[in-house]
Amino acid sequence: MKTNTVKRHIREGFKSLGRNGWMTFASISAVTITLMLVGTFLSIIMNVDHMAKSLEQDVEIHAYVDVIATPEEHDQIKNDIEKLDGVDSIVFSSKEEELEKLKDNFGDSAKALELIEQDNPLHDTFIVKPKNPQEIGDLATEIEKVTYITKVNYGQESVEKLFDVVNTIRSVGIVLIIGLLFTAMFLISNTIKVTIFARKDEIEIMRLVGAKNSFIRWPFLLEGLLLGVLGSIIPIIFVLTTYQSSYSMLADKTNNIIQLMPLFPYALVISLILLLIGGCIGMWGSVMSIRKFLKK
Repeated sequence: MKTNTVKRHIREGFKSLGRNGWMTFASISAVTITLMLVGTFLSIIMNVDHMAKSLEQDVEIHAYVDVIATPEEHDQIKNDIEKLDGVDSIVFSSKEEELEKLKDNFGDSAKALELIEQDNPLHDTFIVKPKNPQEIGDLATEIEKVTYITKVNYGQESVEKLFDVVNTIRSVGIVLIIGLLFTAMFLISNTIKVTIFARKDEIEIMRLVGAKNSFIRWPFLLEGLLLGVLGSIIPIIFVLTTYQSSYSMLADKTNNIIQLMPLFPYALVISLILLLIGGCIGMWGSVMSIRKFLKK
């Protein structure tokens, strides 16, 4: 495509926005409203996924060692566990360290544990983190088979419920986003279709003078891109402003117990996603709308 032709298409795309003021406003409004919904749901899903991953990283297996195992056998146990597929890291915790952790958990009631300190009934423990938290059950089963491991504990019921909730939220979120995108494509393409229908005479004249379909299509394609990009600006500002307020409020009220994604790179990611969605949907809407007018 020649440089002059490209310049002409870009110039016509911008001019069309001004010539069709009300229809341009309607198209941008459709994009704006839809992308606000998409941006809001996308923010919720991204942060739920972020918090889920943080919780998943805290999942670990406690493998209790038989009291008859010697320090040399501890080294062999560690080597055997490290060889298993799916092990990310392994840390040894002596029974004395386990008792100290128990005291810390009991807080002011820890004095009751002083009676058992001389005859500590706890086990030396290997704390294992899995590479894939979702496969922790299978890894725990393999660890339990290792010699001198008497028992494993990873909070099976709680962990399985956590994974069920996380997977459900992720699945529902994906379905909602896909549904919103299809809704956006339908609304925007129909709005743009009305705009193009009002200019069908212009298209017909260009065809009569011998203009190729690609020559006619490009200005509308660029116009759709501009509509999508312009329509994404307000949703980006709205989503980022709301997110910043929510981030500060939750940090203050929950003492950082509930942590959202950091403002950066979240702001960059969500802005690029909304710009990309707006631009692609705008172009797609133009292509679908003008197609019927270019059929011979």
